[in-house]
Amino acid sequence: MGIQIAPSILSADFARLADEAVAVSNADWLHVDVMDNHFVPNLTLGMPVVESLAKATDKPLDCHLMIEDPDRWAPGYVEAGASSVTFHAEACRAPIRTAREIREKGARAAMALKPATPIEPYEDLLSELDMILIMTVEPGFGGQKFLDVCVPKIRRTRELLDKHGLDLWIEIDGGISVETIERCAEAGADVFVAGSAVYAADDPNAMVEELRGLAEQVSSR
Repeated sequence: MGIQIAPSILSADFARLADEAVAVSNADWLHVDVMDNHFVPNLTLGMPVVESLAKATDKPLDCHLMIEDPDRWAPGYVEAGASSVTFHAEACRAPIRTAREIREKGARAAMALKPATPIEPYEDLLSELDMILIMTVEPGFGGQKFLDVCVPKIRRTRELLDKHGLDLWIEIDGGISVETIERCAEAGADVFVAGSAVYAADDPNAMVEELRGLAEQVSSR
């Protein structure tokens, strides 16, 4: 599978989303943060924007639902055009059913964990998922500082996947930059969400490649 970079459009210019998608043509995914001002203290975009963005780019959309009641809303994001839909463990009441509904509609199913949420209680659910998203900041706002305390959880998650022989991706979201991506890759992550680091760069595409190169160097050791 290799290293994958998913620029977060939370840090892009919302008035120019189609152009901002083109600006990261070297990326593997576009990461779309959906926030409802209830589960997290911020309000971003929703299903209509995802549907429009899916028509404007050929990049697969990685939708991260930071919302209440994802059991109800997650399948609709697949219908809107998402290729991967992530729900939060802390908000989902029926994670197995929701993951199966996402998969049945043709998308990858992922579960996200806040920094303080351990992976171990969800060990038995891993076989129902395609990806685990480990938040390395508190969800809700872009541009936050990376939390080093989350690195051991990345390593423990990789150990659990290896223990069960599962081929899940481990995605990291929050404070990813040239200063932090290597330690996450070394711990076992392989999908990296980067918002500010990419869209604040003079050349977003070049930054995507720089981040990929740093992670690949570590993961190939």
